[in-house]
Amino acid sequence: MAVNNEVLLEINHLSKHFTVEKNFFGKPTKVLKAVDDVSFKIYKQEAFGLVGESGCGKTTIGKMLANVYAPTSGEIIYNGVDLGKLSQKERRAYCKDIQLVFQDPYASLNPRMTIGDIIAEPIHINKLLPAHEIEKRVLYLLNCVGLASHQRNRYPHEFSGGQRQRVGIARALAVEPKLIVCDEPVSALDVSIQAQVLNLLVDLKEEFGLTYLFIAHGLNVVKHISDRVGVMYLGKLQELAEKHELYDHPLHPYTKALLSSTPVIDPKLKRNKERILLKGDVPSPINPPQGCRFSTRCYVGKLEACDKQCPEIIDVTGNKHYVACHKQVQ
Repeated sequence: MAVNNEVLLEINHLSKHFTVEKNFFGKPTKVLKAVDDVSFKIYKQEAFGLVGESGCGKTTIGKMLANVYAPTSGEIIYNGVDLGKLSQKERRAYCKDIQLVFQDPYASLNPRMTIGDIIAEPIHINKLLPAHEIEKRVLYLLNCVGLASHQRNRYPHEFSGGQRQRVGIARALAVEPKLIVCDEPVSALDVSIQAQVLNLLVDLKEEFGLTYLFIAHGLNVVKHISDRVGVMYLGKLQELAEKHELYDHPLHPYTKALLSSTPVIDPKLKRNKERILLKGDVPSPINPPQGCRFSTRCYVGKLEACDKQCPEIIDVTGNKHYVACHKQVQ
């Protein structure tokens, strides 16, 4: 669990809608609801996992936190400050506290800059150190992520995918952030390299007292690094609980389906594992179901409310295990 119960980041009823189509008068006629009324908290020095299928809105949340996207509605409260009420100039002062580690280590680094310059750039921009101290800081960060100091003059194309991601992590650490949004940081890497990068993130979290929002497709990846896990589907948060509680006692049908798809190495456990196959495709976020977002693919006997009313996400156990499902609150 988190080191303490002091809230670092609080998201309240956060939404992000993108206009897909406008009429002759410039008014939106089609709106994509990428994130729709999502709320959760992240505690200091906690690793919060956010999982779900492609297009469920998890990356959009990460980009709103990093000020890449402006929210359509809702609040982002960082260290007690509502970032939405700040001017753009005031908001920039908080940008260095929230950094991104991108999914694609090949596209996220400037191919025309050496890795030393890539890591030094945010230090220059934020004027964190005198010029004569930046080189020392770059070499220190390279060592922290497992790269040799003599590699600072090499270019990104001279490194493997795993090494490039280490450079991306070092760049994020350069401005001494409090929160790092890890946007599927290992999904583009080989399986053998994934474990190395995950272990590195765990070590850095302890060394620098970091807080993570760790975004991933599968529950098997976030299990290694996260303290609590939230499950998203079609722009909505469906379930949220402490890691072991969620893995051992999942409540939402979608979470159960995700867990059933996780590979199992032990042959004995594999024989006893029930595979849940979801039928149909994910509905369009432009025209989501009127009731529960998962109602069109739910394999559990539905209630009348499932097709008519979107369930609120509430603590159904009294143990901070939140779920958005009508059947769980009968």
